[in-house]
Amino acid sequence: MIGGGFFLAFLIAGVPIAFALIALAVVIILAGGNHILFQSFPQQFFGGLENYGLLALPLFILLGEFMNEGGIGRRLMALAMALLGSVRGGLAYVNLVANMMMASILGSTVAQITIMSRIAVPEMERAGYPRDVSVAITAAGGMLAPIIPPSMMFIIFGVIAQLPIGDLFIAGIVPGVIMFLAFLAVIAWLGQQHAFPRSRTLDLRERVVAVRDALPAAAIPVVIIGSILGGIATPTEAAAVASVAAVIVGMFVYREMSVSDIWPAFMRAAASSAVVLFLIAAAGLFSWVITFENVPAIVSAWVQSLTTSPIVFLLTINLILLLLGMVTDPIPAIILVVPVFLPVATGVYGIDPFQFGVIVCLNLTAGLLTPPVGTGLFTAALMGNVRAERLARLILPFFLAVALVIVALSLFPMLSTGLGAALQ
Repeated sequence: MIGGGFFLAFLIAGVPIAFALIALAVVIILAGGNHILFQSFPQQFFGGLENYGLLALPLFILLGEFMNEGGIGRRLMALAMALLGSVRGGLAYVNLVANMMMASILGSTVAQITIMSRIAVPEMERAGYPRDVSVAITAAGGMLAPIIPPSMMFIIFGVIAQLPIGDLFIAGIVPGVIMFLAFLAVIAWLGQQHAFPRSRTLDLRERVVAVRDALPAAAIPVVIIGSILGGIATPTEAAAVASVAAVIVGMFVYREMSVSDIWPAFMRAAASSAVVLFLIAAAGLFSWVITFENVPAIVSAWVQSLTTSPIVFLLTINLILLLLGMVTDPIPAIILVVPVFLPVATGVYGIDPFQFGVIVCLNLTAGLLTPPVGTGLFTAALMGNVRAERLARLILPFFLAVALVIVALSLFPMLSTGLGAALQ
């Protein structure tokens, strides 16, 4: 309780999350009287980064930068238009399909919302869609990013939980498809409420051109997922190959990227990666301290006093995660939650760690679009020039769909574990 109070005070004071975690670890050590732990501080801090799987993180961030520079996102949008654009509300469905394609490459909600806001919202507005509804659909589509592989959150969860990242990617495929289908149903309902226009029918030549132009872009997620599922490459190797492919496509196929764009993309990716990796290092230190101080066992005893049912435990965790996601970003939340609750979930209630990982990431992603913090919500509102309050109300039907998916994942573990078991 004392440590939690100090941590809250650090956050209120504006202390960065990573430094707040380190300070909290110091407070816990001082409160426990185990001062000898300070001798291992440097070793434990740097030891948190000695994980091969972490190499995938900066490489996927770099892939996102190269995609943005190379015009790949726009081609994926055109491909979705060629496939679905002639139905009523076609651009809304196109937006969601393009979001799913981008999610299979970027893995970052905020990055996806930023890119898709530039591409999809102007097109939808020109076609007669209300601007606020267009922004809401784009923002909701961003919730697909952390669950459809490759996912930044899965990488971080896998590193902290010491689980194979490739297997986590596989665990997210079926839940991601289910959530995509649920969002399609929401868009169909919104189309009835807002009388979405019918997009013009593309002729055969236009469809062929759109498919042809998008094939190199669409090959990138196929390379990533196919190489991982086929056992050809690890997620790290797949990210490296995909980054090279994105440069080749952007420079020599689409000709929207030049040599001068490569170095700035490296610098942006390095800056973003440094922030996340420093946070992970602080998380490793924090996890080591709370494990030494037996915090997971204390939490386990407390949770067991509340319920002995795995289902009730998962539903309780869902509520805790959603509330936590409302006040903090997903990565710090994962760092706080996983060391404490994962041992309880697997050791006490027998919950599959991959099922737990998917549920954690999906809950915390929903928090990205929830006030009062809601990084994704405010990013979408800023990019779309829409009031955040209005946007939060419009996104509510998508939240209800996500809630139903989370409940289904909690009740039916095979939704997140079945594909991995089938592939083994």
